[in-house]
Amino acid sequence: MAKTTSPLLPPTEALLRQFGERLRFARLRRQLTAKQVAERAGMAPMTLRNLERGEPGVTMGAYIAVMQVLGVEQDLQLLAKEDHLGRELQDSRLQAASSQHMKPRRVSLRPLSPQARSDVTPTDQTQGGKPQKLPADAGKAEHLRESQGERAISTEQLADLLDPAPKPKPAG
Repeated sequence: MAKTTSPLLPPTEALLRQFGERLRFARLRRQLTAKQVAERAGMAPMTLRNLERGEPGVTMGAYIAVMQVLGVEQDLQLLAKEDHLGRELQDSRLQAASSQHMKPRRVSLRPLSPQARSDVTPTDQTQGGKPQKLPADAGKAEHLRESQGERAISTEQLADLLDPAPKPKPAG
């Protein structure tokens, strides 16, 4: 049974085609044949052909394999590096929170459930970048994070920070 892919919007399809073309041009600049690149990437020549055409059914792993063969795999670091939309959403939520006299604070996304506390590694990075030995006791580790300026919060508190809409209070 053939896998189905989600339909892409036309501008996104165009981006995928352009990406495939750039990979094709990178292959041609290196004077490599499609057969050579397909063999080195461990794929069928037809998969490479579909990739260079920007077909949406080609897996991300295939793209990465071809990028690795061409020596441009580090370009993956550039994908979604600057999340402008996410930053704007976060800033708008923080502005709404500050307008409700909520003081923005630094948040640590480390879970502090009992199970997660047992997963604390023996070494951790401090803000200065120097490794520091953490105590085996989880309570001390939590105190250490707080003393370094990090504040652990629950999932509900994080949700409240991200969505400051007032919630009805239970009668009581």
